[in-house]
Amino acid sequence: MKVGIEAINVFCGHAYVDSAKLAEVRGLDMSRFANLMMEKKSVGLPCDDAVTNAVNAAKPIIDSLSAVEKNKIELVITATESGLDFGKSLSTYVHKYLNLGRNCRLFEIKQACYGGTAGLQMAVNFIMSKASPGAKALVIATDCARPAAKMTYVEPSQGIAAAAMLVSELPDILTLDFGVNGYYGYEVFDTCRPEPDIETGNPDLSLLSYLDCLEGSFKNYCQRVANANFKDSFDYLAFHTPFAGMVKGAHRHIMRKLLQLSPNLINEDFEKRVRPSLNYCTKVGNVYSATVYLALCSLIDSVKIADETKLGIFSYGSGCSSEFFSGKLNKLSQAKLQQLQIGKRLRERHELSMEDYDQLLELCMQWPFGIRNKQMDISEFAVVFNAQLAGQGHLMLSEIKEYERIYKWS
Repeated sequence: MKVGIEAINVFCGHAYVDSAKLAEVRGLDMSRFANLMMEKKSVGLPCDDAVTNAVNAAKPIIDSLSAVEKNKIELVITATESGLDFGKSLSTYVHKYLNLGRNCRLFEIKQACYGGTAGLQMAVNFIMSKASPGAKALVIATDCARPAAKMTYVEPSQGIAAAAMLVSELPDILTLDFGVNGYYGYEVFDTCRPEPDIETGNPDLSLLSYLDCLEGSFKNYCQRVANANFKDSFDYLAFHTPFAGMVKGAHRHIMRKLLQLSPNLINEDFEKRVRPSLNYCTKVGNVYSATVYLALCSLIDSVKIADETKLGIFSYGSGCSSEFFSGKLNKLSQAKLQQLQIGKRLRERHELSMEDYDQLLELCMQWPFGIRNKQMDISEFAVVFNAQLAGQGHLMLSEIKEYERIYKWS
């Protein structure tokens, strides 16, 4: 029996800002900024949130299904650290606006940037259990950077996006190696969101934890796979990507430590097996639980895929929890994903001036977690709305009434 990702899509917002321009305006050291390897970052609008991003990512997948296929979805899992309620899950909103059947489990996972992988593995195990033969699961990792990191090197690298994955016995995109997973986790206070509009932590500790987890999870993977080799066992690699420079450093670290390769050989390996996964990440930014799946889509869209192309995936979430797992791409993977035109949609986002960007930050900060009553005023961001949303049928936040979030289609 096969199991894995039948379909995948990412939604990366309607607007972006040039990361280098942002760094210059903020007065950051540009030599240090270069180490981020960032080009652009997706920027949210006041009418965007984790729900709208999730639905806008999943809708093209759901719309492509027949009524019979749609009714086979018996599990909807959202993964986010951008929740909108201490009790209510985003999955219920997602379920409603995707018009899915009532006989469905709905819940949410929170484990920083690892949450999307936790949801994927939960879905995979549900399918493999045969508890409901032929069932499908919808897993959506959806996050929004809080607009509170001004004047730091974090700001040019944080974005907004969602990745939606349909999981089933028909893994047209990625067949997972079931049961072949390396886990590694422990308590570390590297990053956190202690208040609705604050993201904080220790970036040096976070980097060290990421490197430790990459090594630890791969070694645990090797305990389950005889003769696994970081260089030779995988045609390509996709990493959780807080910023591309961190992935390059992590790849260099583990290749040195495990294989003692020269810098030239390490760089050649990075360009061949890792760089293709970063093309989209450098244009969107760190999107938390969705990031490793943005990297997966980037890889599939960027390389020539033969049948049985082996992929190694590293997922990390601060706090911390991590996993190294693997799977196989096939010739259908690329053809199916390219129908969604992710690259084209990224190119068509609205470019923001720094003045527009700062104005949007101020507007978004007027919609904090826990707001009770507020009406959306589209005129405050009319230029972007008219260029990107008007008449396009995207889900958008319309108002909040006695804490209830009310959405409509643009």
